[in-house]
Amino acid sequence: GGCWRRCCPGRNNACWAPGTRRARCYCDSYCERTGDCCEDYRAACRRAAVGCAVGPWGPWSRCSSLCGVGSKARSRQVTVPPRHGGEPCPDLKQRRGCLGEHLTCGAAK
Repeated sequence: GGCWRRCCPGRNNACWAPGTRRARCYCDSYCERTGDCCEDYRAACRRAAVGCAVGPWGPWSRCSSLCGVGSKARSRQVTVPPRHGGEPCPDLKQRRGCLGEHLTCGAAK
């Protein structure tokens, strides 16, 4: 069977081609796990695979709490989306704890 122009990311049962002995073979990236890829899957699809690329992390936000325990967040953008079964994108958001220490905190006590 042939995957030419039939490569699909992830698990996609609609992404198949007629294989040997009239059995279906698959051209989705999940076929590597299940072992039912078409004979030309690697040549047709993996060579065309483009992994996700992301930009740098942005700055951390301010603490969500002026006084006491809160959280900060930061994010980054996808610069090149994954295609043809390439590596998926990593996390685009991060969150961490913080302690708000605004000038008014001492006065509130």
